[in-house]
Amino acid sequence: MIHLPAQRKTVRSKPTLSASQAKLRLLKRLRCTLRYEQKAWLEGARLVAGVDEVGRGSLFGPVVSAAVILDPTYRIRGLRDSKLLRRERREVLARRIREHCLACSVAAVDAARIDQINIYHASRLAMREAVLALEPPPDHLLIDALRIDCSVPQFAIVHGDALSASIAAASIIAKVERDRLLAEWDPIFPAYGLASNKGYSTRRHIAALREFGPSPLHRQSFAPVWNAQVPQEVLAFMLECDTAETLLDDEAV
Repeated sequence: MIHLPAQRKTVRSKPTLSASQAKLRLLKRLRCTLRYEQKAWLEGARLVAGVDEVGRGSLFGPVVSAAVILDPTYRIRGLRDSKLLRRERREVLARRIREHCLACSVAAVDAARIDQINIYHASRLAMREAVLALEPPPDHLLIDALRIDCSVPQFAIVHGDALSASIAAASIIAKVERDRLLAEWDPIFPAYGLASNKGYSTRRHIAALREFGPSPLHRQSFAPVWNAQVPQEVLAFMLECDTAETLLDDEAV
């Protein structure tokens, strides 16, 4: 009798998820509700603001924050983390949020300031400015993962934009506003594909940085930007213009 060797079963390994893919998968499983707002309301708060920022990981342009106080008597359906929504849906929700919320504000910290104080502190600064711009002012804050320098009672929620309706509303407002700004900059700096990549480190964006160098609105302190090989002639020209304008202002005084 001839014994044939046993055939080995082929075990297919599951594809390894990147950190961003794993995070998106987690966010999709989370439910966005009003439970954090309801807890604050039960404790006596009346004007609960959700606060969030977008653009922290971008190589270009400002970090943008929004603060939103939802109307407890009006439910806006479909609120969730802005990263999980298609652009058209975000824009529809942004209009509804502005129409039906009690208060809404947006603040931005530009690339130059980000380079000065780092992106963490710039994000907190943008959030603080958005909160201070709210009218009427809030009496309680729900913030996505951070605490800010503000006397208003606040509660930081990890993955808050996927768990709190108020924070989700803020993330949608901030995302739509920042995307609008990047679309306006796209024709001025067409090489980087800003309208499509929103300043993030896509292959096209990195390739453009290597070929053309950074623009004046790139975050010079971010590694993919300061690693660019091309000298910043455009930035030098802008700095010369700033110096000339300063001299003219001094003469006028």
